[in-house]
Amino acid sequence: MVSTSRPRPPSVERLLAAVAPLLGDSAPDRDAVVAAARAVIADERAGLVENARSQPRQLADLAEAVVARLHEAATGSSAAPVSVINATGVIVHTNLGRASWPREAIEAARAAAAEPLLLELDRQTGRRGTRYRAAEELLVELTRAEDALVTNNNAAAVALAVALAGRGRGVAVSRGELVEIGGEVRIPDIVRRAGARLVEVGTTNRTRAADFGGPLESGQASLVLRVHRSNFRQEGFTEDPDPVEVARIAHEHGAVVVDDLGSGALLDTSRFGLAHEPLPRERLAAGADVVTFSGDKLVGGPQAGFIVGRSDLVARIRRDPLARAMRPDKVTLAAVAATLVVYRGGRATSAIPVWRMIAATPSTLRERAAAIARDVPGARVAAIESTVGGGSLPGETLPSFGVALDGHAERVAAALRRGTPCVVGRIVEGFVVLDVRTIEPDRDGDVVAAVRAALATVA
Repeated sequence: MVSTSRPRPPSVERLLAAVAPLLGDSAPDRDAVVAAARAVIADERAGLVENARSQPRQLADLAEAVVARLHEAATGSSAAPVSVINATGVIVHTNLGRASWPREAIEAARAAAAEPLLLELDRQTGRRGTRYRAAEELLVELTRAEDALVTNNNAAAVALAVALAGRGRGVAVSRGELVEIGGEVRIPDIVRRAGARLVEVGTTNRTRAADFGGPLESGQASLVLRVHRSNFRQEGFTEDPDPVEVARIAHEHGAVVVDDLGSGALLDTSRFGLAHEPLPRERLAAGADVVTFSGDKLVGGPQAGFIVGRSDLVARIRRDPLARAMRPDKVTLAAVAATLVVYRGGRATSAIPVWRMIAATPSTLRERAAAIARDVPGARVAAIESTVGGGSLPGETLPSFGVALDGHAERVAAALRRGTPCVVGRIVEGFVVLDVRTIEPDRDGDVVAAVRAALATVA
């Protein structure tokens, strides 16, 4: 009689016995070895079912697989992020981790992670002091605010600032600024979660400063929230309230003005042929009491939220119990401070990747694209447009140059993504195009090698 039973992998105990000599004295704790052995056996069992093999792999091969899995777990290779060369032409690409940090921020973060630092200890008195003030003092200097506070992102900064209205008090917002800021997070939700009450004024396309007068005079609202539409643009029959006039009306009624700039910027974007992005110091000068903006995106540092403005209001925010839940760790604070030092030294366009990419000239980009194309069979230089991305400067583009690749676009793009290094471009009119504006110049040679390898696999 012929047996119809399926082949089975060895038991866990048999596999553990085979693994033990391979590990020797360097064996991790038993729980980790058992977990790895069970995972290998589960994979083998699934393979036998799916592939209908007559026999499982040899015990020695399975033992080697357990050792390899343990090594992978110990080194974290399976969990390590995949490094990418961004050739999309989107400078602040949300899906690719947004802004790359300046070298100074990376070094500061590494030092903060590796060694103790004076996080909350006053160097002069030896007593507990304010939590790492360096970043906040630099923000004060760069924005001309009275005080500053760093949070873990700008959504947190807005939530803390809106809470200045007080629980159950009204927050007046133009209907044209009730936006979704990303990740299904919406301004009305932030206002409600802060314990305040939303008071809508004006219309979707037209709001005037006078529209805020009624809710403020009646006491219906005690705080005005202005939200910069940094991730979309309105055109046509539109009108936005003058910030100076809004602040004047609000202050006449004892209300606080919070101005959320979203992505924020510490350099004038109009210098580089882009629309002007409002600067924090401009909005403070226009009468805003508190301004919030992001530390990544156009600032080009780590993810963080910045609150700058009147010292009494920032002090109130700092005392909010939720401020502790929204504060960044020492590594982020160190990297933020290092990034802001670059701005203070006037080196942002050369040292901060985001601004280096924005400031790159078309002639330089054309030369780099031509050099790459010369080393890639069938490639040509293409004139294209780059975007800032990351919810910043919607509709604005920068003239750029890229390398267009012949061949099956989808297959070539997939081969580039799967290669080492991983290269992510975009498809334009049926061709894969690699925009050199978002490729760091020292990676041009890596791009050539990656493209040649990818084209060889799809030939």
